[in-house]
Amino acid sequence: MNLSRRKWSPVLFLRHLRTMPSVILKSKAGRAQVKSTEADAWGQVIYTWTLPPQLREKYGDVFTIYLGSRPTVILWGYEAMKEALVDQAEAFSGRGHIAIIDPVFQGTGVVFANGKSWKVLWRFSVTTMKDFGMGKRSIEERIKEEAQCLVEELQKSQGAYLDPHFLFNAITANIICSIVFGERFNYQDPRLLQLLHLLNEIFIILCSFYTQMFEIFPGILKHFPGAHTHLYSMIEEVKDFITENMERHQKMLDPSGPKDFIDSFLLHMDKERLDPESEFHQKNLVHTVLSLFFAGTETSSSTLCFGFLFLLKNPGVLEKVQAEIDRVIGAHRLPTLEDRAKMPYTDAVIHEIQRFSDLVPVGVPHSVIKDTHFRGYYLPKGITVYPVLSSALQDPRHFEKPNTFYPGHFLDAQGNFRKPEVFIPFSMGKRLCLGESLARSELFLFLTTLLQNFSLGSPKAPEDIDLMPRKNGLGRPPPLFQVRFLPRR
Repeated sequence: MNLSRRKWSPVLFLRHLRTMPSVILKSKAGRAQVKSTEADAWGQVIYTWTLPPQLREKYGDVFTIYLGSRPTVILWGYEAMKEALVDQAEAFSGRGHIAIIDPVFQGTGVVFANGKSWKVLWRFSVTTMKDFGMGKRSIEERIKEEAQCLVEELQKSQGAYLDPHFLFNAITANIICSIVFGERFNYQDPRLLQLLHLLNEIFIILCSFYTQMFEIFPGILKHFPGAHTHLYSMIEEVKDFITENMERHQKMLDPSGPKDFIDSFLLHMDKERLDPESEFHQKNLVHTVLSLFFAGTETSSSTLCFGFLFLLKNPGVLEKVQAEIDRVIGAHRLPTLEDRAKMPYTDAVIHEIQRFSDLVPVGVPHSVIKDTHFRGYYLPKGITVYPVLSSALQDPRHFEKPNTFYPGHFLDAQGNFRKPEVFIPFSMGKRLCLGESLARSELFLFLTTLLQNFSLGSPKAPEDIDLMPRKNGLGRPPPLFQVRFLPRR
């Protein structure tokens, strides 16, 4: 299925100049390398999916564009991204600016911190999430429990059509809640309902055209009412929810037995309370937990939504996945992560869902933490760098049918699973997505559990199912759709 959907994501603004000389790409000798970008006389909004290939043909894999008056370096293609984010990982390890988000985090929290603060928070977050994933109740057990709760909830629908987005949001949020707060919520709990509403609305705004314009004109738009004011209000509500849980944890804290992420952070806060330079303080705790919700809820639930939409669109693929589930797992036990190695087709389908949904086409921006030479160019300290992840995921040199949902991209000639190195939906390098392992486990266990128990039905014929995302910005949320879950047995 060839899609024209990639033509509709206005994201990068080129200054109104017939030729735009680069002000930051210089040779090692220091002489400016002029790289001109053709733009019409008044400036224009350029579409992510049509602009970069044109520029790449003329100017290579590394070039400069302007977001308003701010020069920004674009990395296009797997090779350029790997050279920067992996081969020169330390130099490119800074977090770049996102104009609409910067006032919220102010350089705090595990995702948006820099320097020593980021390294300390990253190390703590990785270790703590691993500890609570390998302890008495592993991450796998938490996901399997949540999957069973979802099956029971869907059985109540009695085959009626429903929008799955809320339930997929609920299960992914509950996994984060179980790690961070030490508990999950009933799907009808008003606290969970409000949290899901806020996270969804925040995600939609961040994916909107307004956010892209704010990136270009922050100095002007911040002085006027707009979507950003609503965004900040909702984020404050989520922070209040996190703070209330943190205060409850403080009252019941057992130094001998931390039971979740917040407990562990609070113990570090107490241990380093006399150190004025400590990174373990309330602001970093709240903003780190906020980052975990941002990274681990809407992205995973949106990927699941896209996945079921693709399966409805491709009933032949759905049939093969369920046949493999029946053959390997059967009907009388829960799927486990160990099953994945025996299910190459299902694994290929899940990877193709991630590739084809292209949920975050342009990665969270990096910055260089020191003056850096890269591919013969000079990049000054602090310059923002955008890796275009989509340029790898849609690369026709590595994916035979880049604009088609085709699980064969991840299978060899013998039907064995294979993962091309250019598959980088979670980015790469030192700023690799913190929740990659969790997301991969969720996608496999949730999808196989649901397809083990239910057949899918759509009110539309496969050829009439629309795959156009609702928004195109920092993310690409799936379209709203209806599906029914019919018990298979």
